[in-house]
Amino acid sequence: MMITGEALIGGLAVKGSEGGLRAFNPATLQYLEPEFHTVGPAQIELACDLAGAAFDAYRATSDEQRAVFLDTIGRQLMELGDALVERVMAESGLPRARVEGERARSVGQLKLFAQLLREGSWSDLRVDPALPERQPPRADLRMRMIGLGPVAVFAASNFPLAFSVAGGDTASALAAGCPVVLKAHSAHPGTSELVGRAIVKAAALCGMPAGVFALLTGSGNGIGQALVAHPAIQAVGFTGSRSGGLALMAVAAARPQPIPVYAEMSSINPVFLLPHALAARAEEIAAGFAVSLTLGVGQMCTNPGLLLALDGADLERFKRAAAQALEGVAAGTMLSPGIAENFLGGVHKLADHADVATLALAPQQGGKGAPALFATSGAAFLARRELADEVFGPAALVVACRDLAELRQVADSLEGQLTATLQLEPGDYDAARQLLPVLERKVGRILANGFPTGVEVASAMVHGGPFPSTSDGRSTSVGTTAIARFLRPVSYQNLPQALLPAVLRDDKLAGSWRRVDGELTRQ
Repeated sequence: MMITGEALIGGLAVKGSEGGLRAFNPATLQYLEPEFHTVGPAQIELACDLAGAAFDAYRATSDEQRAVFLDTIGRQLMELGDALVERVMAESGLPRARVEGERARSVGQLKLFAQLLREGSWSDLRVDPALPERQPPRADLRMRMIGLGPVAVFAASNFPLAFSVAGGDTASALAAGCPVVLKAHSAHPGTSELVGRAIVKAAALCGMPAGVFALLTGSGNGIGQALVAHPAIQAVGFTGSRSGGLALMAVAAARPQPIPVYAEMSSINPVFLLPHALAARAEEIAAGFAVSLTLGVGQMCTNPGLLLALDGADLERFKRAAAQALEGVAAGTMLSPGIAENFLGGVHKLADHADVATLALAPQQGGKGAPALFATSGAAFLARRELADEVFGPAALVVACRDLAELRQVADSLEGQLTATLQLEPGDYDAARQLLPVLERKVGRILANGFPTGVEVASAMVHGGPFPSTSDGRSTSVGTTAIARFLRPVSYQNLPQALLPAVLRDDKLAGSWRRVDGELTRQ
């Protein structure tokens, strides 16, 4: 499949009407062909209008039809073969094994939502039969979930496949019956076009409306702002910086009809090194931490950027072992020059801070990220709010607390996070019990004796958390619950059987998961 540098609107390839751009290979420091052009206002308008026109027809498709569509997208992705893998590598600097794993994850997400559609519980069917003899009588009430409407999705920089064009936001929105208008990330436009063409081909093969998917190319904030402001768009999925997410939230809130923005933005993912765990295996934990911190050159949203522990000899053992482990890790190519520049700025800010000690800091190279480890006290961390700022890359800060009370105080001071990890032994359970109520308020996923990098694609996974890790802590962008972001309930009162949606008619309800008078049944 050829890369032409075009946007995809209404099932057709369209050359953007504005200025051009090229992808950049961060490993070779070379620009890539072809030239891509930024879509103009009229093209953004057309993509959104077509999505709005396609909504009713698309949401009227059966669960099985949408499941087949998702499965077909997955097959089309695999059929791209090495052309896709090599383009992702060229645009991101990521190694082949990582790219092939991310492709498998993307296909797995599509399959997971296809499975959810076939299983059927996503629509949350409810029936409260009429009670004509009751005083006052109760009407026949039936409820189901339907799609919100067209969704604007913004591709992420750090996952060119799994959180991008055919990633979790797109998969869950399409599963919900919502057309998708996607803003391709300017760092990997060729990857985006290849995947976008696979979705367009799948839509044609499955007989889906032409407006069910659009890919918008280009750089600059204007595309995103125009997309979120368009009246056809009814929800937003975003993965990126806090500043970018807040900007989109402001646009969405200022519309005549405000819409929800599900933005994953900022997280430092604290790891609690509890005393008995440190005493028993400080060096083992340090080795695992070093691997997690430097995975993908630290460019993971779940990167463990903060370590919290009680001050003492065992923490000193951990710091020495962690610094030694990190000193053996070479600098790695970062996803883009901009990310590398921001990382370097964050590292220098910590290295120069009066209340911070440097434990490990390799020479930083242009375009690459070398591991960095710093330390401070609990009192300084509480007093200096800037120490809690995210440094996106392989850098972390160790906070030595005076006692368990200060450790809990530091935990309570944290902003919302995607994850928190407890390194613990049975002797730490009492301390963990004191921390857990705080962590439940602060994070979306709590781990024990592991590390947060690695987000399983599974029904029970939560990849979300309180602000600013996400804009809406009630949601997740990974796992089957992600579909709920793009659904809303509709109740039908006393509608004749012939007018009810098919899934709520008496002859279709048998065998479906539903609540009847509040009781869950499939009989």
